[in-house]
This record gives sequence, structure tokens and C-alpha cells, in this order.
Amino acid sequence: MTNPLIPALDSDDREEVLRWAEALASEAGLLKVGLQAFVAHGPSLITEVAKLAPVFADLKLHDIPNTVAGAARVAAGLGASMVTVHASGGAAMVRAAAQSAPDVDVLAVTVLTSLAADDIQAVGQQPAERQVPQLAALAVEAGAAGIVCSAGEIEAVRAAVGPEPLIVVPGIRPAGAAADDQARTATPAAAMARGASHIVVGRPITQAADPVAAARSITASLRR
Repeated sequence: MTNPLIPALDSDDREEVLRWAEALASEAGLLKVGLQAFVAHGPSLITEVAKLAPVFADLKLHDIPNTVAGAARVAAGLGASMVTVHASGGAAMVRAAAQSAPDVDVLAVTVLTSLAADDIQAVGQQPAERQVPQLAALAVEAGAAGIVCSAGEIEAVRAAVGPEPLIVVPGIRPAGAAADDQARTATPAAAMARGASHIVVGRPITQAADPVAAARSITASLRR
């Protein structure tokens, strides 16, 4: 099995991001460069990290189709292997991203894992169990290679999109780890057992005393 682990290199300290990347490149399937690191250090950081391992550029693009198409194309040129867009941007936006970056896996974010049921209702969305598969089906039909959702929606997403699309699951917390600002969480093994193709783990790895050991412990838990 391809290593499903994606450590999240969430820092605005460039040296820290690159130190994590060098240490974790051999322990992961991809390395996540998200908004914090990207805004702090710009496009060149994706290129630097991509020299060490495939990059999951978690930029959550959400704008008019032409703008998102251009941004996805640029991310691909920087060396990203995956890039995220918001499914709620609509089918035309997702399609534009997928068509402009055909060699990259465009992943559609459905409902953020930081949102609990009350938060989802407050922003006028359907409950996650309905909203997530609806957005997933829309995005995959528009050309997305996969979906980003919480572990709790994996089965519903699979039913909506079939067995082929990627399902990348953030909000992953090893047993006993703090939830931090994540509301809809699961352990690594639980997410994979439900059908995730990849799991994103941030602070439980990067804030550990030994990030490499923490990453290895997570991948070992998937083999039990």
C-alpha cells in the first residue's frame, strides 16, 4: 500500500518547515504545505518541499473559475502533486481547476473538519451527512480527482462517488491526542478502515518531541 500519511507542515517559520520536510519525507506519502506556510513564504516553498517529497498544496482555492484555473495551473508548475479547491465554489470552478492542471490531483474540500453541527447550521448549510456527499458528487462529476472530508462522512462519500476518487481526511488524531480546534475527528486506523485513501496529521506529529517517531507510530498503527 502507498503510504497514506500526509504530515501538515503548518508553520510560518521557513527553516522549521524545511526541517520537518527533510525529517519526514521518508515517513510520508506526501507533505502538506498549507496557507500559513504559503502566505509566509510564497510559491517557492512548494518548490523547495517538492524536492524532498510530493506536495499536497492545501490552498483551498475559492474564487471565480478563471482565477482558480490560473492558481491551480501555477501550483502545478511549482511542483505540487495535489491541490485543494472548495467544492462550494461550484461545478464550473472545480472543472476549471481540473482542466487547467491535468497532471495534478485536484481535491475538492467539502465541509471543514473544524465545524461542528451547530457551526454548520449557523452558516446555513445542511447537516454534514447530507452536505458532504452532495458536494462530493458535484465535484467529482466536474473533474475533481478526489474529496476532502472528515472520517465520519467517508462511507457516504464513497456511496456518492464510487471507489476510484481519492478521499483525503484531515482532523486525524491518534488515540489520546488533543482535538485542538478540530471538531470532527478520528484516529488514523479508524479513518483508513472506513475507506480513506490519505490521512492528514498536523500537530500530533510536528509538535511531538520526536516528529519522526510520531509519524512512524501512526503508520505502524495502520498495520495492526
